Amino acid sequence: MSHDIRIPSRVSATILKALSAGVVPRIGLEHIAVGRREEIESIIEDLENIKMGGAGFRFFIGRFGSGKSFLIQLIRNYAMQQEFVVCDVDLSPERRFIGAGEKGVATYRELMKNLSTKTRPNGGALTAILEKWISSIQSEVVAKGIKPQDTLFTEKVDEKILEAISTIKDLVHGFDFANVISTYWHGHRTQDDSIKEAALKWLRGEYPTKTEARNAIPGLSIIITDDNWYDYIKLMARFVTEIGYKGLLVFFDEAVNLYKITHTTSRVNNYEKLLTMYNDTLQGKAEYLGVFIGGTPQFLEDKRRGLYSYKALHSRLVGSRFLKEGIQDFSGPVIKLERLTLEEIFVLLTKIIVIHEKYYSYKSLINDSEIQEFIKIMVSRIGADKLLTPREFVREFIFLLNQLRKQADKKTLLELISGEDFRPQETLNKDDEVSGTEYEEFQI
Repeated sequence: MSHDIRIPSRVSATILKALSAGVVPRIGLEHIAVGRREEIESIIEDLENIKMGGAGFRFFIGRFGSGKSFLIQLIRNYAMQQEFVVCDVDLSPERRFIGAGEKGVATYRELMKNLSTKTRPNGGALTAILEKWISSIQSEVVAKGIKPQDTLFTEKVDEKILEAISTIKDLVHGFDFANVISTYWHGHRTQDDSIKEAALKWLRGEYPTKTEARNAIPGLSIIITDDNWYDYIKLMARFVTEIGYKGLLVFFDEAVNLYKITHTTSRVNNYEKLLTMYNDTLQGKAEYLGVFIGGTPQFLEDKRRGLYSYKALHSRLVGSRFLKEGIQDFSGPVIKLERLTLEEIFVLLTKIIVIHEKYYSYKSLINDSEIQEFIKIMVSRIGADKLLTPREFVREFIFLLNQLRKQADKKTLLELISGEDFRPQETLNKDDEVSGTEYEEFQI
């Protein structure tokens, strides 16, 4: 087992605490990534297409704990390193694509709050993006021999600003978007923070009425609403590309919350909004934009309430009749996340041991056969027919590592998991699918 890795303590702590709580860490995912090679390669191809002015749309489908959120975060972090702007949101009863009480705008606001770049990976990057853009334009003007104190400096910067946003004006709602961007530049130029904040407030979708927005920014004729917020996502994708980024990636996780909407009309309205995004990205109506959605098999396949209940989506998302069981078409819009193999689970647990040792500065005596025995016991005690996910394996394993590190009687892992006190917890969600598929014996 190799221990030649260097991980900052802050990253190690985040990984261990997040995994112990059954959630995906925002950082350090590259240290625990296993499997998913084909899935990741297909998404990297999408990113290359988006860089060239295309667009992409993917569903990540898997049961709870299967790795949807992990894959989303892994792609998110990779994309930021490739100079994409990213934003993400967990859908919920309060955040949908559209709904009474501005549920769509609530989703948009969360996306803008979580707007991230390589230098601002934890969200809140909107201001930084605008300031970096203005600074780069000023540097361009200086590089041409015009100094900030020269009378022509502001005029030349104005010209560059207008040049950058001119292509946006021709898009849907582009004139107002360009007006707001110009307003921010005006506030920057005059050192008026109230003007800058008014522009930011509009870009974040926080004005409740057109009148209030118009009073703050003269000439505006519209605000961001449930009906049009997706148009501004497309505008933002175009804008960030104009100012030097590779594109905009938008991640919607927990889409099962759309499936759970009990009111039929409301649920259908959300599926219609989703269909609009799907058509835009795959028909070439959107540029430099990637949309990724994480959901459960029921969200996709349930013919009464899932996406398959909406004929326009069903016809677009159903797999080819020529696909056999266990074979995937990674070029299609739906990526179904198969469970990790037991061999991949083994590799994942060895990675966690190394991180645990490094963080707590100790040397464990766990060997490969003990890890293998832990996996077999987990399968036999909880039941292979429940299709254990990485989440259950990892959470129980970190608990055992913590016990081994702190214990006074120095039991081995094998002694600890063979004892009566070790009772893996059943954590399946009631909405999860149950299968009779058996795990086969595995060899390391």
